[in-house]
Amino acid sequence: MAITPATATHSASNGTAEAIMLELVDEDGTTIGTAEKLAAHQPPGQLHRAFSVFLFDERGRLLLQQRALGKYHSPGVWSNTCCGHPYPDESPFAAAARRTYEELGVSPTLLAEAGTVRYNHPDPDSGLVEQEYNHLFVGLVQSPVRPDPEEVGATAFVTPEELAERHARDRFSSWFMTVLDAARPAVRELTGDSAGW
Repeated sequence: MAITPATATHSASNGTAEAIMLELVDEDGTTIGTAEKLAAHQPPGQLHRAFSVFLFDERGRLLLQQRALGKYHSPGVWSNTCCGHPYPDESPFAAAARRTYEELGVSPTLLAEAGTVRYNHPDPDSGLVEQEYNHLFVGLVQSPVRPDPEEVGATAFVTPEELAERHARDRFSSWFMTVLDAARPAVRELTGDSAGW
């Protein structure tokens, strides 16, 4: 199920609605509790678990998504293939695969762990804060994407050169370059030297 607003709920197994909860972590990534999604993003932000996915096609091009205009946080900006938060007790890998399918209507043919990165990025437009311990994943996509319009405004496959041009011209998420730079060693291993990442 696709969930867009921070204050949206998802249905529990008994049919009642419950708040979206995130895992709070310490600086080592150890779970220390939970918090409601919007509360975790209120300044100064609570450090919580997140994930970022970078999928590439057979030509080594990165799949970008433009976040839908209706999203509460960073609407309309370009970012990596998929990002989000695991539910409490959900593994980051499972969450990454789940959200990639929910947002883009496609399952990666390969998805591999690519390390972690910790950052603190305020969003000047919304006033919210991304205080995250982020699990990175790289992979391949070989099927056409079918984006959920409530989640994704547009998609594009880009080479490193095309990304540089787009990054200079368009608005990107505050966390995009941080997660891309952290994932680069795994991206290069996946795509090979000729792709230029």
